[in-house]
Amino acid sequence: MQKFEEGLSLSSHTMKPGCIPVSVIIPTRNEARHLARCLDAARCCSEIYVVDSQSTDATVEIARAFDATVEQFHYQGGWPKKRQWALDTLRFQNEWILLLDADEILTPEIAEEIERAVRNPRFQGYRIFLRLNFLGKELRFGDNGFWKSSLFRLGKGHFECRLKEQDHSMADIEVHEHVVIDGLTGKLENSLLHENVESLERYIAKHNEYSNWESRVWLKGEMSPELAPSLFGTQAQRRRWLKKKLLGVPGSPVLLFIYKYLLRLGFLDGVPGLLYCGFQAIQLFQTKAKIYELRSRRE
Repeated sequence: MQKFEEGLSLSSHTMKPGCIPVSVIIPTRNEARHLARCLDAARCCSEIYVVDSQSTDATVEIARAFDATVEQFHYQGGWPKKRQWALDTLRFQNEWILLLDADEILTPEIAEEIERAVRNPRFQGYRIFLRLNFLGKELRFGDNGFWKSSLFRLGKGHFECRLKEQDHSMADIEVHEHVVIDGLTGKLENSLLHENVESLERYIAKHNEYSNWESRVWLKGEMSPELAPSLFGTQAQRRRWLKKKLLGVPGSPVLLFIYKYLLRLGFLDGVPGLLYCGFQAIQLFQTKAKIYELRSRRE
């Protein structure tokens, strides 16, 4: 029997009825190296959907071994993309939705907090902080962690659309589109753990798709007024405001690296911190270069 990450196997676990009344959505495409750990940690939730994009590895077999419901998403371009399609299409048995990526892990602490949070009638959703683990090290500096609106009541959260004219070169999943929650939103105290164990080759390939998307978004301008760039808005809005300013500044990838690696102490994360800050600067450089390419083709 094939063994999976951290000693998990197809026969070693079967899904038990969860105690937390939450429906989990996990988008996948060839995520066999991550998925077993994610599903094992999410067993406390009563319903799990794995929304797959025709994986060619063992992703689907792993999902079914954990009794997750597998749905196939066939992207045809445009909008919606994978997560919004799932929200629009799937039938859920719970009032609350939790969005997870295959490389995100629910710790016991945040699972307990989620169980309490969904019983609070005041809130329509919650932001959860994502702690990044890059090349085997948790990144504590460099302004590298971020908040995600991952938990919300069904019908109270949707993804903003920043670009309608999208295609396969920009990935079939939302890139930097964020969830907008209709109603009072809180913050959870505990964090999700992001542990990506894929190679740098795949990391670079995925972020090449992201820069394809970003160059088109920033060239056309913001389409979504819901989370417009703002220095005094949410973390996502502040980052968009900063990126919008940097895109027009010569040498801005270098400035971004200095900001993250030196001013925000990214160097304290050692070599992984150096590489991560460097890749962030490279992606900004790629986005600027692709904006220039697109403009040149128009002339």
